[in-house]
Formats: sequence, C-alpha cells, structure tokens
Amino acid sequence: MRCSPWPPTPPPGPPPADAPRGGPRPFSAIAPQPPPAPHGLPTRLGPARAHDRHHLDALLALRNQQPELRAQVDAAIEQAFVRPVAMLVLDLCGFSRITAHHGIIHFLALVHRMEQAARPAIAANGGEVVKQEADNLFAVFTHPQQALDGALDVLRALDAMNAVQPPEAQLQASVGIGYGPTLVIAGKDLYGHEMNLACKLGEDIAGPGEVLLTLAACAGLAPGRYLLAPVPVHIGGGALTAMRCSACLHAHPLPGAPLGAG
Repeated sequence: MRCSPWPPTPPPGPPPADAPRGGPRPFSAIAPQPPPAPHGLPTRLGPARAHDRHHLDALLALRNQQPELRAQVDAAIEQAFVRPVAMLVLDLCGFSRITAHHGIIHFLALVHRMEQAARPAIAANGGEVVKQEADNLFAVFTHPQQALDGALDVLRALDAMNAVQPPEAQLQASVGIGYGPTLVIAGKDLYGHEMNLACKLGEDIAGPGEVLLTLAACAGLAPGRYLLAPVPVHIGGGALTAMRCSACLHAHPLPGAPLGAG
C-alpha cells in the first residue's frame, strides 16, 4: 500500500496516563464533540461533521476553488479531522509466494482467517478496524498501549490457529505501530507522519511475528510492562530508531479464550 504524504510533526507528548485503565475504551466512544461550524466559510458547507468523508471532500474542493480561503479551510479540517491516535498496520508475510503457488481462492481464504483472528483482538483492546486491503489491515486506537496489546493478541491468535494448520495454510504477520496527530476519516483511511512510519515498519521492515513501534508510540507505554529493544531502521532515506516488542510481561487470556487459557 502507498501511504499519502504528511508533513513531519514533532512527537506528541505521552497520552494521558490513565487512558488504558478501567478496561479498553473504544476509539469511537471517546470521539471528539462535533466541531463548531467553521468561521468565514460559505454556509452551503452546512454544519461541520467530524471525520466524515463527504465533509472533507467539500472542504478540499473549496480549498482548491478559492485559494484565498485556504487558512480558514485548513483550520476547519484540523478541527474536524485531526486528533492524536495510535495506529496499527498489519501485513501478512509471504502472500505473493503463497498466491503464486496456491491461487487466489486460497489467498482469499487465508485473508478471511486472518480477519477472524485480528478483528476480535483489536476490538477487545478498544480499537477499530479502519480498513482491510488485500493482506493488510489498518486499525486505530486512542492509546499506543491498546494498540500494542492488540497487536500481541493478534499474533497469539494466529499462533493458535497455525498449531492446527498444515504448512501451506499457516499465517505469519508483521506489525507496525505509531502514535501522533492523524487525519482520521471514519471507516476509510488515516493520514499522517506517524501513519506513514507505521506503514513502513509493518509492511516493509518488520519480519514474521515481529512488532515494531515508533519512538512516539513507545513513549506512551507503561514502564516495565513490555520487553523492548531499539532497532535501527532507514525510512525515506533517513536513519531512525524503532522499538521492537518481543513480549508483554503481564500475561492475559486471549479475547474469547476460556478461563485459564493462555
């Protein structure tokens, strides 16, 4: 997948320390209040609608047609669409090879099984799937700790499925996680610097069974909860440091697993 460019932004401050407490809070449950009507813009736009694709299209069309209103339009888009979020980008490994050997129906069946493992784990950790394209899945969370717990649960669920599957039906996934100001279109897409980094980490750099986080995402994690190690990476011609998570030190059952299951 090609992620859209977004101007680099400084890493945000850590999310509120109490964000993950009391159980995962779904992303939509703490969506911002509807933004006020944008000032200085034509009334034909109607009331602002947070994270709505059609409202964004109308604002972008106005920006292109009336350049003198760019500052007001940009402010309206920032207010209605941009918020700090954690994003999870999952990529299934080896799918070109698998499809070449076993065909498209086998490919679609494996993608279906991936979704059966990933969607419950993401929802149980307070996340929402924004979209699924081919062998990639994109989800959004309010807090990076939720995203990391969701990623680890997805990998555990895939391992459990693989234990009873023949080699040609086994699934291996890589995951990238970021956190920062992101333009969110509900049920459609995510745009931002941290989203770009998460895409690169999950799709191009992380190996099978590996979870890589940006430093901004790592800054929001509870100290001592995870086994983390720095990994030098190159993205866009620049040298960066990502963090590899190999385990959570506070084990919990998989979502939907019977009591006592690991």
